[in-house]
Amino acid sequence: MKQITRYAALLAAAGVVLGLAGPGEASAAGGERIEWGACEGSGLDPRQQCATVGVPMDYSDPDSPEIRIAVSRIPSEKPSARRGTLLLIPGGPGGVSLADPSGKGQKLPQKVRDAYDLVGFAPRGMAPSTAVDCRLDPADIGATKLLPWPAPDGSVGENMATARRTATACARNGGELIRHISTANEARDLDRVRAALGEAKISAWGVSYGTYVGAVYSSLFPHRTDRIVLDSNNDPDPTRVTRNWLASFEVGVEDNFPEFAKWASRPGNPHRIARTPAEVRSGFLRLAARLDRDPLPWPGANPPRLDGNALRQTMLSSLYDPDDYPTLAEAVRAARKGTVPPPPEAPPEPVLQNVTAVGVGTICNDVDWPDSAAAYQKGVDESRAAHPLTAGMPRGPMVCAAWPYEPREPAMRVTDRGPSDILLVQNERDVATPLAGARKLRRALGDRAVMVTVNSTGHDAYLANGNACGDRTVSRFLATGARPAADLYCG
Repeated sequence: MKQITRYAALLAAAGVVLGLAGPGEASAAGGERIEWGACEGSGLDPRQQCATVGVPMDYSDPDSPEIRIAVSRIPSEKPSARRGTLLLIPGGPGGVSLADPSGKGQKLPQKVRDAYDLVGFAPRGMAPSTAVDCRLDPADIGATKLLPWPAPDGSVGENMATARRTATACARNGGELIRHISTANEARDLDRVRAALGEAKISAWGVSYGTYVGAVYSSLFPHRTDRIVLDSNNDPDPTRVTRNWLASFEVGVEDNFPEFAKWASRPGNPHRIARTPAEVRSGFLRLAARLDRDPLPWPGANPPRLDGNALRQTMLSSLYDPDDYPTLAEAVRAARKGTVPPPPEAPPEPVLQNVTAVGVGTICNDVDWPDSAAAYQKGVDESRAAHPLTAGMPRGPMVCAAWPYEPREPAMRVTDRGPSDILLVQNERDVATPLAGARKLRRALGDRAVMVTVNSTGHDAYLANGNACGDRTVSRFLATGARPAADLYCG
């Protein structure tokens, strides 16, 4: 769910528009040849190329209409050392990796960039692939609406009303495609991309939700996998899927807030907000409760008020990366004085509408959610008592509580059947994909996988918020295939 709580990656992705300004090298695969052309957009490596691949909207219907998947690549920097293709699988659902060959891909060590063509893509439904849009009321795509933050008294009535409005709009405006957006279909699309690239096997680096996509791909097409890195890992429980990911924010916040509290009470820190970590926590809870009772006007934000849930959402977003701790500290300092910080950045509304539609389609089509407001209320009440920082949100009703369609197939069960070619890398303190969920994916994959646990804080481990030991281990695996003989702790 990272796309709901953090917008920086979306702002970058929004600048990438597919362009085919003249055919380049073509790769044969099946009946389709990729015609590579120039990419339009700012900040891209001039070597990056773009194309589209046709896939069926409905894999169960031989006569299904075709949709297009936008792909990008930067070829291997040393053809004599080339091993194959490294697919960069974005988070989300609703993330796009079209710019990643020019962006995060260039952080990879030279030996890895020599070994692989770096390939990004826009998943089905995400522009510039064949896109969907629910045309939601702008008030319903604010951050505290997209996640089910309950009312100040803990009631979920407004969450259920938002779910009904959103589900109705998606059913009315999303067209047939929104019924066919799912993780399994994204994995099938990626296998069509693999074939169009002319590769017998493919390597991948999946991050956050991309770890679930990578695990599902590795279960559907185990013998099409080469070297698979899953970074910041989701619980693969096929009976709950995204419901578990939402619920995991309870654990993730409790794992991470103490690190913020130590930082925010450190003497000499210009953003210090309390004398001790305990005072940071108690002060945050008091301030959120005060803003529940007496919110502040917040011009430019959506919604335009700084209430308790807006402060909690700021907390959640800021815990993804320790570099963002000052954002939360300054919000606390401002609210204490009766003022407000600058409004949070958000992507352009068309991008956010598109992201929301794909996120909704994926999480609701992957698995059936309960429709009982009473069941959600019971969970929220229990969560509020046990985990006051998140105020019950992780067990609240999202749009899927009112989704009018049944899943078209059961959620994929991730198993240990297939080659032993998967490396998991996981920070110990990750707000969005906690270590507890990563361990469940590790168990599900069995002997197919080895896991590197990194003593670090933040979401996204490899070449981001991890440490040198974890980065070296992943880089060595991608470049040479050498994995640790057993699970490894990088302290």
